Amino acid sequence: MTRRRTPRTSVIRLTTGHAARTLNHPYAQCEPVLALDFGATSVLVTTSGPVTDEDLEFARQLAREAYRFARSLERTYSGTPGAVA
Repeated sequence: MTRRRTPRTSVIRLTTGHAARTLNHPYAQCEPVLALDFGATSVLVTTSGPVTDEDLEFARQLAREAYRFARSLERTYSGTPGAVA
């Protein structure tokens, strides 16, 4: 990702756990929606209209960073009983 041009004014922290999940909602007649559910809180990611080059680039960045996040978790995973390896 590129370096931020403006400073952050706020941060929302959504932690994973037993209630966290992600769902992709593809629609034939409109843009897809990616839902990130954290228990009682949901974040919906979609476009503001027809898909643009910028939308596609953002989706690729999101996928790349999610993959890196998963790899980081795998490297630090302690192997606790009952967890998925």
